[in-house]
Amino acid sequence: MAMTLRLNDDDDRALTEQAQREGRSKQEIAQEAIHLHLTRRAEAFDRLLTETMTEHADLLERLA
Repeated sequence: MAMTLRLNDDDDRALTEQAQREGRSKQEIAQEAIHLHLTRRAEAFDRLLTETMTEHADLLERLA
């Protein structure tokens, strides 16, 4: 799916410089960054959910 990503001047400059250093396109780097961010957020949420369910297992059992 296509989308337009608007960046402020500083972020665009940093992305351009990173792309040049790596010999990759700005699109490739942005896609990878988004993927990594979403993956890390999902993993953090899953960890927090597991910790909370474990910590409050007795209460959850009583409420069930």
